[in-house]
Amino acid sequence: MTTDHLPEASAAPARGRPRDAARDRALMDATLAELQAHGYSGLTTAAVAKRAGVSTATLYRRWRSKEHLVVGAAQAWAEDLGPDTDHGSLRADLRALLHDKADALDGASGRLLRAVLGEAAHNRALADVLFEAFVLPLQNRVSALLDRAAGRGEIAPVEDPLVVGEMVIGPMVSHTFLIPHTPGASPGADMADRLLPYLLRALGAPAA
Repeated sequence: MTTDHLPEASAAPARGRPRDAARDRALMDATLAELQAHGYSGLTTAAVAKRAGVSTATLYRRWRSKEHLVVGAAQAWAEDLGPDTDHGSLRADLRALLHDKADALDGASGRLLRAVLGEAAHNRALADVLFEAFVLPLQNRVSALLDRAAGRGEIAPVEDPLVVGEMVIGPMVSHTFLIPHTPGASPGADMADRLLPYLLRALGAPAA
């Protein structure tokens, strides 16, 4: 995907008073809350402004449409997978990645992703920003840890690391979002532990 056509998330003028970071954060928090409560189709800029305690004029000075507002929220809540730390082995690196992914899915970025995935299926601008904010960070980290593992001689060089990234994303997202779970459970962490030995075997590394 590319983002060449993606409009700027903010339409704030270059001149005038500097933007209030606390107000921006309040609007992003309110956007996430409204998305969770009503989904993309039910979200209104008026409801977001009211929840954030600002006027709609203030909101529109920052984001000129509902789509721009949600794109801005996706960028603000981009998945934080933590640093790409070398843990000394493929098993340890993969385990850390899977649990970082589980934490992200259980947090604010996961809640936003759950709320907007349906809209992204037919909204190219939103789909592109989700790709940049949620898929690329994981793909880059997978590529780096596979390169390290090949350099250690644990596995043969992987020809298509993007497929390995998909093998992480697919089970983690489907298990967390699509399967009913007991309230308060940590489905992502459970799947992280269960998925690890299968990934290691697929890569030709010892599971134990």
